Amino acid sequence: MTALCAVVLAAGQGTRLRPLTGYRPKALCPVGNVPLLDRALAHVTALGIAGPPSVAVNACYLAEQIVEHVGDRAHVSVEPGDPLGTAGGIGNLREWIDGRGVLVGNADAYLTGDIAPLLAGWDGESVRLLGRWAPDEPYGFNGHQFAGFSLLPWRYVRDLRPEPGELVKAAWRPAEAAGELTVVTYEGTFLDTGTPGDYLAANLDAAGFRNLFANGATVTGACDQAVIGEGAIVHGRVTRAVVWPGAYVAPNEHLRDAIRTAPGVTVPAPPSPLALRRPAPPPPSVDQGQTHVV
Repeated sequence: MTALCAVVLAAGQGTRLRPLTGYRPKALCPVGNVPLLDRALAHVTALGIAGPPSVAVNACYLAEQIVEHVGDRAHVSVEPGDPLGTAGGIGNLREWIDGRGVLVGNADAYLTGDIAPLLAGWDGESVRLLGRWAPDEPYGFNGHQFAGFSLLPWRYVRDLRPEPGELVKAAWRPAEAAGELTVVTYEGTFLDTGTPGDYLAANLDAAGFRNLFANGATVTGACDQAVIGEGAIVHGRVTRAVVWPGAYVAPNEHLRDAIRTAPGVTVPAPPSPLALRRPAPPPPSVDQGQTHVV
């Protein structure tokens, strides 16, 4: 395999998750009491890719929180001004990448399964996407929805610039048109956590659709499918909801299908049946056109 590094994208503003992302970047929003960024880094580390020479995280919105949280676990690329997007973020790291292939992961992608098949047998020349079978996805790739991780060879990275742009236009679609795109079918659960409903669904899945209480949480009320963060105090009822670290639920409250933040803001989050539905397996052959599926 070609020399490989990893970049976890964590610079976005998370506008669809507001007001949750008014307090912390989306990458640091907890799912199952673990920040999304830590979940993404764990997927990378499980592949044997670790440390600042091999792993980078980009940051922009509330960048100081990302910098502090990452510490010395990875190289942090802080983008000035507004976020550069997925292609611009990689372009801003070209000197650090320095000729290597790149495993690119979205920090807001919630995945429960192994992503190692994405790397299996890669020749370092083609573009690969991890994809969940979703034949009705209008902007998908050969019947698949992008599932948060991709592989880029250096020849697709070297011309990217540190200016606003997205990988779907700068790399994925050109590779698809050239017959150089492979979609690796992902068998696990995937959610992009971009909306409050999907964010809640990811938390419920991470908790196994049971209660999950962090160490240091105080819970005296009745809970059903509740994810309670460290230092949170719950004296009321919590049903299918997330209580962030340090947040409070009063004795006379019933928090239901919602997220409660430490400053006391409540964000309604009706769970989506589509978000919770397990994806159907792909048919025996879904290879069409110039896009390969494995």
